[in-house]
Amino acid sequence: MLIVPDDNYSKQWRKGDRLINISDKIRAKLSELPMKPGVYKMIDNKGNVIYVGKSKMLNKRVKIYFTHNPEWDKIKRMVKMIDNIEFIVTDTHLEARLLECSLIKELKPVFNSQMKHDRGYVYVKLEDYNKHRALSVVESREENSFGPFRKRYYLNETVKSLRYLYPIVKKDDSYFFEYHIFPVNLNELEFNENRNSLYEILTNDSEARIFINELEKKMKNEAASHNFERASLFKDILNNVNYLVNSLNRYKELLKRDVILSIPLDEGLKLFYISKGLIIKKEVIKAPRQNDIEKFREAALTSPDHYYINMDEKSLIDFKDIICSEIITLPDSMVSYI
Repeated sequence: MLIVPDDNYSKQWRKGDRLINISDKIRAKLSELPMKPGVYKMIDNKGNVIYVGKSKMLNKRVKIYFTHNPEWDKIKRMVKMIDNIEFIVTDTHLEARLLECSLIKELKPVFNSQMKHDRGYVYVKLEDYNKHRALSVVESREENSFGPFRKRYYLNETVKSLRYLYPIVKKDDSYFFEYHIFPVNLNELEFNENRNSLYEILTNDSEARIFINELEKKMKNEAASHNFERASLFKDILNNVNYLVNSLNRYKELLKRDVILSIPLDEGLKLFYISKGLIIKKEVIKAPRQNDIEKFREAALTSPDHYYINMDEKSLIDFKDIICSEIITLPDSMVSYI
């Protein structure tokens, strides 16, 4: 995976930092970059977009690629291929992140690794009674499936590792299970009891946390008994289950609520109406008045815009994650829950 500078690292660039030996064309492009949020595209000599990135400050971020810095040895190959730079200024960092995501999905640049292969996102499916598996990884949405998940490998590992704990039995507000050297063949009664436990863990965050707590206890007890190999096995299962649960529940409560973001601009305020994790209306108000936000809310509900036409849930998960992560990092003064 290509390691690239981020906005925090861009802060380390100073006006006196020395640029590497670059063409006059690239030097001129760097001088055009504004101190504003936006997206940049690195282009090779054949006109191919080889990398898309975003930044809160385009000028500082892009210059980092062309400074003498040994920490960026891993991107030297890309830098040598850059023949041109294009950029798009956005009003806000949120819009820069969303535009970056959209362009990566559309252009699939060779040096981008994240967000461009959403066709490979997968689901975990809760199976009906059979002699082979209680959970499976499937390519598309099916009945009793959950997701989508970006990391197929981790999901496969989770499904495999949980087999060594079956049957998982819910009793007295807790979960009981043991680690078996070989997976246990479950009869129909055991399978259905195990299935009910898995359903609770997959659909209820509180139940998932109870199960995770039991895994932690098992791991610590094994370590305290100097059974370090068994403790390590529980640790691996714990990490896998945490990935599963966090992916399912990270923004679950936030997705249930409508939100209005009010992000200050030099020339006023930019409003975003967010419903089910997606923007349905945005507007710049140059001279905000007391009732403008209420008018904006009414407009969003009566005539929403359609920014995500022809996208399925595999594509949309990346946009939802960007929007939700932005909501939780913005100051409370910029976020209004409806």
